[in-house]
Amino acid sequence: MKDIKTIINEISKLNLANMYNDDFLLTWEKSDDELSGVFAVANALRGMRESNISPKIFVSGLAVSLFRDNSTRTRFSFASACNMLGLTVQDLDEGKSQIAHGETVRETANMVSFMADVIGIRDDMYIGKGNAYMKEVSRSVLDGYNDGILEQRPTLVNLQCDIDHPTQSMADMAHIIDHFGGVENLKGKKIAMSWAHSPSYGKPLSVPQGIVGLMTRFGMDVSLAHPQGYEIMSHVEDVAAKNAVESGGSFIRTNSMKEAFEGADIVYPKSWAPYAAMEERTQLYGNGDTHGIHRLEKQMLKHNEQHTDWECTEQMMALTKDKSALYMHCLPADITGVSCEMGEVSASVFDRYRVPLYKEAGYKPYIIAAMIFLSKVRNPSQFLNEALEKNTKRWIG
Repeated sequence: MKDIKTIINEISKLNLANMYNDDFLLTWEKSDDELSGVFAVANALRGMRESNISPKIFVSGLAVSLFRDNSTRTRFSFASACNMLGLTVQDLDEGKSQIAHGETVRETANMVSFMADVIGIRDDMYIGKGNAYMKEVSRSVLDGYNDGILEQRPTLVNLQCDIDHPTQSMADMAHIIDHFGGVENLKGKKIAMSWAHSPSYGKPLSVPQGIVGLMTRFGMDVSLAHPQGYEIMSHVEDVAAKNAVESGGSFIRTNSMKEAFEGADIVYPKSWAPYAAMEERTQLYGNGDTHGIHRLEKQMLKHNEQHTDWECTEQMMALTKDKSALYMHCLPADITGVSCEMGEVSASVFDRYRVPLYKEAGYKPYIIAAMIFLSKVRNPSQFLNEALEKNTKRWIG
């Protein structure tokens, strides 16, 4: 990693003004400078922590987390990031709130935000709902601040919605940048974002969408591979295609896993549910149609069973560049013969990449912390320089 002062100098040259007091919802809403700023601040924060220097920007404060889907890595990454910056995390358990009694989004958002500086939300299971909910929360707390109800305007961080998973894709990109020795070395690198078989039918689309929506911004050759019928959102494909043209890379879609893996520098085999099926499921849940939900689940599992050959095996990895592509996954992976009978990846491939996979996940706390930092610090380079000079020890040992 670069010297911390060198990183801070790079941050000072970026236009990050619009990130102050702003949310982080979709990567393609952010400029190139803003994405570079997140990576750079994440590196600076990591360097400070590894040098036993406290990067706290708060001496007190609350971060509210709302997870409407299960989580291990993102939940603990959010908690770690907030704690590193000096915030205490409080989970919003909707089952223990007044939401069940008809409390509105506007009311809930304001009631949990009296002393909150950050709100992190995961709402990824229902098409047309998650990102829309986050925007409603954002509008509600902004109105609360403007009306004098809230002393501060909490920053909203998307911890995964129905459209994008920005903390995951940004952490993945940080891992790629480190692996290849710098962002300047990514142009022309081929990444295969491929569907893979899973015994689960309803995994969100936000990971593959986040990957193609972000990696196409760096001049990379991005292949999106999936069987027919497993399409992602068309407007996200449009974003990826536009990014590829602007960055000098490429974006293609193929129905062949083999084609995507051939000559790839990076492979990302990951299951997701078809967009059409997720739309139908959202409608069925909205109507309370339990019978329809069970019917759809059986139908989709049957479809999945037709594509058990979409697995990241040693034979598939042998097709990649020099037979040694970087294997990536957001975790947990469906491992054949370990976590399931037929899954996304063979046990031998997964075991060979276990250490880099865990390192990949380890970037997420710093990425989330950087997103929060840039929304709360008006002059990030100045603050980081002052923190270095103060040299406040994080741990006295």
